Amino acid sequence: MAAPFFQSPHLGVALRRWRLLHRVKQQHAAQLFNVAQSTISRWESGVQAMEPSERARLEQLLAARLQPGADQALARLVGDSPRPVHLVCDLSHRLLACSPARAAQFSVPLDELMGTSLWGFVTPEIARQEAALDDLGWRSVLAPPSLEFATGANDCALVPIHQSLCRWTRLTLSDGTAARLVETL
Repeated sequence: MAAPFFQSPHLGVALRRWRLLHRVKQQHAAQLFNVAQSTISRWESGVQAMEPSERARLEQLLAARLQPGADQALARLVGDSPRPVHLVCDLSHRLLACSPARAAQFSVPLDELMGTSLWGFVTPEIARQEAALDDLGWRSVLAPPSLEFATGANDCALVPIHQSLCRWTRLTLSDGTAARLVETL
């Protein structure tokens, strides 16, 4: 059931943001990845691509996790919403929280989908919108608070997506990682 991470071409930008939020110098990040400091600099500037193992390690480091406190309050708000909404990791698309209205659309129990990536169920419109996020500045500090777009259906009973208007809102969790609130309008 696990779907692959969306392969963002700009993980270097996310690495730099993580380093700044956590006050990690490039030299320390280089030690974490067992590479030279100049390699971290080249990743962040987009000059050098990461090897698959490095990319997987960075994706694991950057993956959103709901921490106690404010993040759990956010999960409760999503879980109590009467509207069809869900919260996913902005990088991996792993399901973090879901409203009963959205969970009722799934053909499997919600606990079977929690923590798994929903990327494998996207429509072509969602894939195109995802590919355009970096050009829209989605991952920058001055990112638009949300965006709306029309999507078609995916013809999937497991995690159905119906033709509708969709809104994505990017949220920063307490540990600095990004989550995305997905609403069907």
